[in-house]
Amino acid sequence: MKLITSKDNPRLKTIRRLAQDSQAYRKLGLVWIEGDHLCRAALARAAKPELAIFSESIWPSFEFEWAQCAAEVWVVPDHLFEGLSSLESPAKMGFLMTLPTAPAINPLAATVVLDRLQDAGNVGAILRSASAFGFKQVIAIKGTAGMWSPKVLRAGMGAHFGLNLIESAGLEDLQLLEVPLLGTDVHEGPYLHEWVQQGKLPRQCAWVMGHEGQGVSADLMAKVDQKIRIAQPGGEESLNVATAAAICFHASATSK
Repeated sequence: MKLITSKDNPRLKTIRRLAQDSQAYRKLGLVWIEGDHLCRAALARAAKPELAIFSESIWPSFEFEWAQCAAEVWVVPDHLFEGLSSLESPAKMGFLMTLPTAPAINPLAATVVLDRLQDAGNVGAILRSASAFGFKQVIAIKGTAGMWSPKVLRAGMGAHFGLNLIESAGLEDLQLLEVPLLGTDVHEGPYLHEWVQQGKLPRQCAWVMGHEGQGVSADLMAKVDQKIRIAQPGGEESLNVATAAAICFHASATSK
C-alpha cells in the first residue's frame, strides 16, 4: 500500500480526466470505475485492475479484504479522492483498469445493436438488461454514447464485465451476423406478444434499439429481417428505449 498526498501525481491527473470526460477512455485506453458494487462486479468477472485507490477514512476497515485486489493499492486523503469522483457523494474507492480489447463479432451470438443512442442512462440500463436476459454481445453503431464512460458504467451496475462490447461499428459490420435482425418500430410489424404466442420469436436473434428521438435509422431498418411492435394499450405515443429493450430481451429469453 502506498500513501499518496499530492494532487499533481500524474496518475491522479489521468483519473480526474477519465472521471470528467466521457470520451477520455477512448483516448487513454483506460477505464475508471467507482464504488464497492462496481469494483466487486469487476473482480467477480476476473477483471484485473492496475490500480485500486481508497480514501483514508475507509481504508482501516477495508484493508483486510482489499489489500490484494490490484497490482497496486493507493490510499489518498478524503479531499483528494473527492477530486477523482464524478459523483455528488464520492464512493471513496475505485479501480483504474486497462480498457478491454473489443472482441471480434460472433456471428451466432444473441446480440443487441444500439443505433446512435445518446442518453448514458439508457445505454447503461440496456446493457444491464442484456446481461440479465442472456444477450452477451452488444454492438454500438457510431454515434452511440460511449459504453465505458462513467455514467454508462454506473447505470450498467457491473453488467459491462460479463458482456462483449463492440463500439463504433458501421452498418457493414452487421452483415457478419447470422442471427435474425429484429427492428423495433412504433407503427409497423406484428406485435411482439402475438409473435411469442405463435412461437415465431427466435431465442437467438439481434435486437436493434434506436435513437431516443429518431428511432432506428432508415438505412439500418432496411437491413432488418423483421419489424416488431410492442402493444401499448394505455395509449402512450412511445416507450422509453431502455424499457422497450427490456421487454424485447425478456420475450426472446423466455421464448420456446
